[in-house]
Amino acid sequence: MPASTAMTWTGPTWKTHWAAARQHHLDWWNHRGLVLWVTAPKDQPWEDLPKPPEPSDLDTRWFGVEHRIRSAEYGMSRTYFGGDSFPMLGTWSGAGDLAAYLGCPIELSPETIWFHPVIQDPDRHPPLTLDPQSDVFRRQVDLTRQATARARGRYLVSIPDLVENIDILASLRGTEALLLDMVERPDWVEERVDQINQVFFAAFDAFYDLVRDPEGGNTFVFNLWGPGKTCKVQCDACAMFSPGMFHRFVVPALSRQCRWLDYAMYHLDGETCLQNLDELLAIEDLDAIEWTPQRIAVGEGGGHPMFYGLYRRILKAGKSVQAICVKYEEVLPLLDAVGGRGMFIQTSAPDENAARRLEEKVAAYR
Repeated sequence: MPASTAMTWTGPTWKTHWAAARQHHLDWWNHRGLVLWVTAPKDQPWEDLPKPPEPSDLDTRWFGVEHRIRSAEYGMSRTYFGGDSFPMLGTWSGAGDLAAYLGCPIELSPETIWFHPVIQDPDRHPPLTLDPQSDVFRRQVDLTRQATARARGRYLVSIPDLVENIDILASLRGTEALLLDMVERPDWVEERVDQINQVFFAAFDAFYDLVRDPEGGNTFVFNLWGPGKTCKVQCDACAMFSPGMFHRFVVPALSRQCRWLDYAMYHLDGETCLQNLDELLAIEDLDAIEWTPQRIAVGEGGGHPMFYGLYRRILKAGKSVQAICVKYEEVLPLLDAVGGRGMFIQTSAPDENAARRLEEKVAAYR
């Protein structure tokens, strides 16, 4: 895209003040600024779209292009995107779509997608490579392509939640079998993780070519945007093995991934994964860390005071922080405790006026 075109792009039309929001996201990635992601029901819809009917079956629920686009558009059209939030159509299905691209049979349910193991004989299973004819890959490419065309500048379209390294290998092999493999055939595990990394790069590029905006940026899960190849990375399975195994099996591939990306944020999933925080903070090319508390389902989200010390520790190490599921009334106390520099706070407001009031108050922390 010519530089002159990028200069004239004003962002998604269902978002006001995109230029300021864009700069705030960039400053956050560079550990200098604050991102406030606050949404609320919109007083008047951006566009009066009809509510789509409920899907007739699970396949339509997860892979029906028309259903996915119309449902997302309906929700976004009735959302006020306050602060630095923006409208984004998510194209992901399961948590770790890459596993399906590599042959995992999937099982659909109303709430999620399950991936069933496919590697039965580790010594005979062929090398892991991206199959462009994979059913899930083709259907997500189709969804992404059509959503991008249908957006007409109103919203951004994300890359699927690919996931990587040990988490994908756990889907392919089965978690219990993989944990034994890490002891009994560690070289095999390292070889497969390296193959998964290469598949991740190929899959990311395929979707990035479809969704990148005029600034060369893309969106990803966890409400990420950056003016370059931008992604959330993770290893949730590390809750089940030692820091020594994390250092051997996860850190090398994760480090290569972060070097390859322009902007990378690690999804730190719960207290049982905190034992690896020092390893993460030592990865030079990892820009930010997101924190998901284990008790988030019972109301103890990222704004709870018990996590102030964790945020200070990450910020002191030179990484930015994303705090999710912060209650509306917790935003200002959180900022008073840790400051605004390097903080990404995700919250929601009961109505548009409340969101605007929070925007005004948070401006003092920038």
